[in-house]
Amino acid sequence: MESSLLTQPWASVCFGESAFLAKAYFRDTGYILLISDLSSIWYESADAVAVGQRSKELNKRLTVHVSSFLHHLRSLICPLLAGRPDANTSFSCHRFADGLSLHVKSELSGLPFYWDFHCCPAPVEMVSRHLVRPLIWMSLVLQNQVQELTSLLLQKDAEIEDYRESGAALSRDRLWTEPFREETFQQNFMAE
Repeated sequence: MESSLLTQPWASVCFGESAFLAKAYFRDTGYILLISDLSSIWYESADAVAVGQRSKELNKRLTVHVSSFLHHLRSLICPLLAGRPDANTSFSCHRFADGLSLHVKSELSGLPFYWDFHCCPAPVEMVSRHLVRPLIWMSLVLQNQVQELTSLLLQKDAEIEDYRESGAALSRDRLWTEPFREETFQQNFMAE
């Protein structure tokens, strides 16, 4: 399941006054959830057995199949991650020294539905795989794009200069631009 979680994008979510990044992956046999406040990263992975036990503890009046619980959880979490939370669902978050708990309150089949995600600190390898490596790769891709665009701008400036030397003139003065200065751009880019 964790490899499937790699394909899921991070989403910005708020629980009360706290902002987090989160991503999740659900299927009929379990789920995995990853939450970060950019200081810490927590996760929970639960299989069908764990979901069944917790559903009996939290929802004594509901007797539905585990896959129905998982489908309902997916229908609550996925819209939240997409920026479209359900107005009838409430989320609250509590941090502990050894983890984070995300409490969900909703309805299922007209009855109250409760769920607690019990998240523990993510191992270093998981943090690296889901956050650090993708950020480093994205940074490298963006650096390559900046280099390609810089090269293209320098080529365009050379082309425009060639036209000017051949006697071409702008028909509208407002189209005139300063030649691209790579050093100035790099300094401003780093300063920003």
